[in-house]
Amino acid sequence: MTLPTPPPLPAAVPALSYADLPTLMARMTGDEKHDWAAASTLDVLWVLYDRILRVSPATVDDPDRDRFLLSKGHGPMAYYAVLAAKGFFPLDWLDTYATFASPLGNHPDRLLIPGVEISSGSLGHGLPLGVGVALGLRAHGREARVVVLVGDAELDEGTNAEAIAFARAASLGHLTVVVIDNRSSTHGWPGGIASRFAVEGWAASEVDGRDHDALEAAFRETHPDRPTAIVAVTEDKR
Repeated sequence: MTLPTPPPLPAAVPALSYADLPTLMARMTGDEKHDWAAASTLDVLWVLYDRILRVSPATVDDPDRDRFLLSKGHGPMAYYAVLAAKGFFPLDWLDTYATFASPLGNHPDRLLIPGVEISSGSLGHGLPLGVGVALGLRAHGREARVVVLVGDAELDEGTNAEAIAFARAASLGHLTVVVIDNRSSTHGWPGGIASRFAVEGWAASEVDGRDHDALEAAFRETHPDRPTAIVAVTEDKR
């Protein structure tokens, strides 16, 4: 089966703000929405695309753009809302969410959605992919930043333990991981999630996942010789 080619972007995209995001998310209806998985990421995503990342609809193919990788891909509604608000694709796409032949599936597809760097949804892969992207950019002499968003439960996957250890050993200073902590992890970690990264030599901190200024400050504090981990605490999922 061949999916239709996504329509071109409109010539002008209306300027939207954070206040518009709930309305945009409400346009996405249907089953398998993973509402809370999406809602827990909303503020982090907005701060990244509104204040931090050097990427726009005009630079999605620029080799020097910052890369954002959504590893927590099973709840992409907030991601879609933010991308639409920033003009990466037409707002009308939101109304087709999870319908047959829609570019916006239950998991994001990098081949169908402008601005999406990786296809995700199978949890535990985003951080290892981010390590590879950061290594590749460094090999090509590029200063672009790589930001990976993961869920706390994803850290139960063994691939992340290897990626965490390797990223510090490789001194990947342009790599940032933000963990959405809504207490959904099965195994947990003594002393909190930030300590898991700190013990491996990462620069690690914990912030309120709803405080935009605190999130911005955490994202702007980077270290050239080691990766950064930011644990964004949100409301308890349970």
